[in-house]
Amino acid sequence: MVPEDHPYGVHNLPFGVFSDGSGPPRAGVAVGEEVLDLAPLLGDDPFRAETLNPFLARGRPFWDETRRRLQDLLTGTAQAEAVRPHLFPREAVRLHLPFEVADFADFYSSLEHATRAGRILRPGEEPLKPNWRHLPVGYHGRAGTVIVSGTPVRRPYGQLKPPDAAPELAPTRRLDLEAEIGYVVGTPSIPGARVTVDDFHDHVFGLVLLIDWSARDIQAWEAAPLGPFLAKSFATTISPWVVPLDALGDAWVPSPPRDPAPLPYLTGAADRGLDLRLEVEIGGTVVSRPPYRSMYWTPAQQLAHLTVNGARLRTGDLYGSGTVSGDADGTQGSLLELTVNGARPMRLDDGSELGFLRDGDAVVLRGHAPGPGGRTVGLGEARAVIEPATA
Repeated sequence: MVPEDHPYGVHNLPFGVFSDGSGPPRAGVAVGEEVLDLAPLLGDDPFRAETLNPFLARGRPFWDETRRRLQDLLTGTAQAEAVRPHLFPREAVRLHLPFEVADFADFYSSLEHATRAGRILRPGEEPLKPNWRHLPVGYHGRAGTVIVSGTPVRRPYGQLKPPDAAPELAPTRRLDLEAEIGYVVGTPSIPGARVTVDDFHDHVFGLVLLIDWSARDIQAWEAAPLGPFLAKSFATTISPWVVPLDALGDAWVPSPPRDPAPLPYLTGAADRGLDLRLEVEIGGTVVSRPPYRSMYWTPAQQLAHLTVNGARLRTGDLYGSGTVSGDADGTQGSLLELTVNGARPMRLDDGSELGFLRDGDAVVLRGHAPGPGGRTVGLGEARAVIEPATA
């Protein structure tokens, strides 16, 4: 039914929520250029919901069984005929926020990004704080402002502190993006219990692309002493398809060397990286291709640290990887790095210069990963257009 080399082939099968105008939103799977309506095909109640949360809550055995059923139905000739009535062209449906976000946390786990940002923002100081190589540094965001790809992002207001002037309330003048991966929790944990590195696959269903929008000038004034707040909580964009971890078997890579060695609770066989290739486009110009495989702290370590104090995981929890950046020019995952905090604007294909995001800029984050037999696993895209601040 689907070409074997399609990024949304049967080796992928990402889950989302769609509507076609004939009923409420419901669960679907991307199959090539089409969307498969799961409830009438599989007959399971979780797929009739307007969010993936009931499916996610069923846990790893149900996720694995569903994947096997779908692959069987999509690869056999007789089964394919049974599938055909439940397929919709992707361009004919609307995609929704795929799951209800319970909690949102964001990390700061790229050594390259943390080092470069530290040098830009704190010249003359050590770029990394003393704790950075000992634990995955992070903060809690605002779950209610996570939005699906295609939703416009309005320029936020906040307190700004101009040099040699009193603070003012104004729209940000330094709107930035951070290219990230978001991990989606399905199976909850017991309150008070730690989730180990090797429990990662039992709790995390899959991943999405994530754009962490950042108002750098608001952040600079408000962040001391408690860190990110309103400068990062006005919007977070995610892609509409949740790619299962099971689709990424060929993308796992060894974790990078760490010095000093992490504490024991941050070690385990699941401490591995992922070979994910990202691409950032602004105004039709590809400005960066950040490589995820070099991330210092891995998703399993981030999950273990998130729960080391006994904090409970809930179905729908989302946590971001932190900005993905590489060493080479053109691999930085934020405009802060690409333009040295706006001091060195880049030239786009249309001839304009970009320091930070302008009203009307269209931002797209894309991604893919290696799949079985040389195939590609598509991660989809997260996109948004920047709208002017309200009066």
